[in-house]
Amino acid sequence: MFDHLQERFERAFKVLKGHGSITEVNVGETLKEVRKALLDADVDFKTAKEFVKKVKAEALGREVLTAIQPGQLLIKITHEELTKLMGQAAAPLELKGQPASILLAGLQGAGKTTHAGKLAARIAKSGRKPLLVACDVHRPAAVDQLEVVGQSVGVDVYSEPGVKDAVGIATRGMAKAKSEGYGAVIVDTAGRLAIDEVLMDEISAVRKAVQPQETLFVVDAMTGQDAVQTAKAFNERLDFTGVVLTKLDGDARGGAALSIFSVVGKPIKFVGTGEKMDALDVFHPERMADRILGKGDVVSLVERAQQAIDDQEAKRIEAKLRKNTFDLEDFLAQIQQIKKMGNVKDLLGMVPGMGKALKGMDIDDNAFMGIESIIRSMTPKERAEPSIINGSRRGRIAQGSGRSVEDVNRLLKQFQEMKKMMGSMARGGMPKVPGMRMPGRRG
Repeated sequence: MFDHLQERFERAFKVLKGHGSITEVNVGETLKEVRKALLDADVDFKTAKEFVKKVKAEALGREVLTAIQPGQLLIKITHEELTKLMGQAAAPLELKGQPASILLAGLQGAGKTTHAGKLAARIAKSGRKPLLVACDVHRPAAVDQLEVVGQSVGVDVYSEPGVKDAVGIATRGMAKAKSEGYGAVIVDTAGRLAIDEVLMDEISAVRKAVQPQETLFVVDAMTGQDAVQTAKAFNERLDFTGVVLTKLDGDARGGAALSIFSVVGKPIKFVGTGEKMDALDVFHPERMADRILGKGDVVSLVERAQQAIDDQEAKRIEAKLRKNTFDLEDFLAQIQQIKKMGNVKDLLGMVPGMGKALKGMDIDDNAFMGIESIIRSMTPKERAEPSIINGSRRGRIAQGSGRSVEDVNRLLKQFQEMKKMMGSMARGGMPKVPGMRMPGRRG
């Protein structure tokens, strides 16, 4: 996501390269390209026009310091305005009372049921015991899907299979939560393929019965401007408190993320970044602006690592690196930890400068599959002592993993380089990073 927009912004700022000062002419040329980039990203015309107008006024009204080039100043101003455009700051959930309640609304296919589970898992980690309430009484198997989602995250589900009274189910679900000491209730409502009065009347009635602290509109980022128009329609009836933007890890052009706050006035609270049940991130406008302008998002990357990587395991690995006993079994364990952090290409895109470097590469969640299959085809002794892997062993490992001997050789070489580099870092050194080929790279 945002790769194309990032490229267009970079091209736009090149107009100012070599200029010693900001003028109405060169700023105008640059911002003309910025507006085209926003429109191409499916940002609505009015939002794009207002954004460019604000950036221009701010740029022409500032004095350029000797130490700052005009291009750098305009990037700084654009970053500030992008942050404001997307809501300025992260908007946390407002969970008050016992139990706190959240109502999810949106069109069919937006991912409400999946994100009900993701939210429940997140709330459970915070110390509150959540209850999922199945109020989608229209879509076939919707209740069964929520039951499966609940089981996958270890959260209870209240449902009444066969009952078509969504308001009654919601009311009784809330009563159960209160009587049995649940800390939060998440109500999954029905969606439709399009906005209609029956849908709106039912959701409005459920909302009135539940009186939720949070009403979250769940919308697919892939739908661009349509997402914004749907948000407007839902907000007029429900006055929702925030947005959950799904499929942000896909090929969405970014229009929904850039437009929703300015058009509806309600913050994006969460973004879905993958299929896994922990692939739900708090939306940070400033960090998203960093990514759009090619600065990466190291803070979010570190936060994901802290959530996924066990402290005791990290200390164990550090100790092994210091003693130079880090082996392929440890390497395999580290791969499992990295995979918990989310989509590989999305993670790499958080590293400053990597977005451009990854352009055109097809790196997916199976990026480590080849490495894993090779290591799993080794004996425990071979994993512990890679130096014993001779020619015949390499042939056996290649055959067992379905890879080539060259692949096995490459992995062993890269492992030794990485082990040397990580060991030097663990001991406080500043090693030269070897050029390692991207695992899973194709194209």
